[in-house]
Amino acid sequence: MDYGLWADVIGVVHACIVIFIVGGQALILAGWGLHWVWTRGRVFRYAHLSAIGFVVLQQWLGRFCPLTLWESDLRQKAGAEGMEQGFIAYWLERLLYYSFPSWVFTVAYTTFALLVFATFVLYRPGNRNGDET
Repeated sequence: MDYGLWADVIGVVHACIVIFIVGGQALILAGWGLHWVWTRGRVFRYAHLSAIGFVVLQQWLGRFCPLTLWESDLRQKAGAEGMEQGFIAYWLERLLYYSFPSWVFTVAYTTFALLVFATFVLYRPGNRNGDET
């Protein structure tokens, strides 16, 4: 089994989830202003809200995302160094060469989740046609 390859696959999946959460919110806000019906789709909106909710819950409980743990474990099995902090913290540190304390991520994730929730309430999901029911 190629542990390094599987760790990379998990890293890509993890990055896609981050893009879904952040990019999804940007698209929802754009859709609100531009009247894009698809941005009110229930499956999309509930999946989006659930994803950021899971992230915030994990952060408040002081736990790492299961994908971070799995990826780190596979990297260690492949002979590489594992991650000692969360996925976003790890990559920010690698990109910026600066380590933020955990509370910064708790505040950032919570603030973003509040934005997602406010958008969910103010620009409510609709049915297949985007109409509220």
